[in-house]
Amino acid sequence: MEGFEIYDPRFKALLQPGSRLTRLATGATWSEGPVYFHEDDSLIWSDIPGNRLLRYSQKEGLSEYLKPAHFQNGHYRDLQGRLIACSHGERAVVRLEPGGTWTTLADSYRGQRLNSPNDVVVKSDGTIWFSDPPYGLIQPNEGYGGSQEQAGCYVYRLEPETGKLDAVITDMDKPNGLAFSPDERILYVSDTAGSHDPKGNHHIRAYDVLEGRTTANGRTFVVIEPGLPDGFRVDVHGYVFTSSQDSVQVYDPAGVRLGKILVPEKIGNLTFGGPHKNRLYIAATTSIYALELNTQGVQRP
Repeated sequence: MEGFEIYDPRFKALLQPGSRLTRLATGATWSEGPVYFHEDDSLIWSDIPGNRLLRYSQKEGLSEYLKPAHFQNGHYRDLQGRLIACSHGERAVVRLEPGGTWTTLADSYRGQRLNSPNDVVVKSDGTIWFSDPPYGLIQPNEGYGGSQEQAGCYVYRLEPETGKLDAVITDMDKPNGLAFSPDERILYVSDTAGSHDPKGNHHIRAYDVLEGRTTANGRTFVVIEPGLPDGFRVDVHGYVFTSSQDSVQVYDPAGVRLGKILVPEKIGNLTFGGPHKNRLYIAATTSIYALELNTQGVQRP
């Protein structure tokens, strides 16, 4: 099939007859952090260097949702449907309230400022898990700059009701995208140290989640080539749909690559959406692409 590379029959089963990648909108500088709103069948995403959020709906087309956006990157929605954002500029995880105001949920750990929260996922118990590499500090067009205060780049678990923040992964170089397996027993996290070091990591690691609170047994799940595994999502089969230089690559829970969805621009992140959660939205450089699939994402709501 044109536009795909099929390595396993299970990948072909994910495709609908006549499946075709469609570009929905373009005009961004670097697209990241797509998040779907089922209430009005719309998508919001980050144009990080543009310091803005963009919105697309089939009914209303493309519009600017928020500017300035303090260089927001990754997004997710909490169990109440509120938008959770990783803000490079504010070096914080923030939440959009129904009245339109933003609440800072976390901006420091043990008395020192966070680096630049990058990507985020909300667990079924309402806790917020996010990565904190330094890209908003070291990339001049992705934040306000500043000095790194944390000793490393960690993955955190946040209890939004109490503000309790724990570093749950401390053995990665540049943690980036993250997602849970369908049963939430495994947390997948990408390491994109290769973005600034030719010898740096470009893999996804898997961690066992213990009692829903901590992690153990970190191991390499897959090494991604070409490019980097920036953002990714997981479907109901436990398949991992990850970004890379030339495509969305799909892996089964054992790390077997099933196939590729070829994309004409470099991919930053992706998410599932649509009325049936079977529409894959892909944020790639200047554009948003979509593809209808025979599977569903597991993210909530």
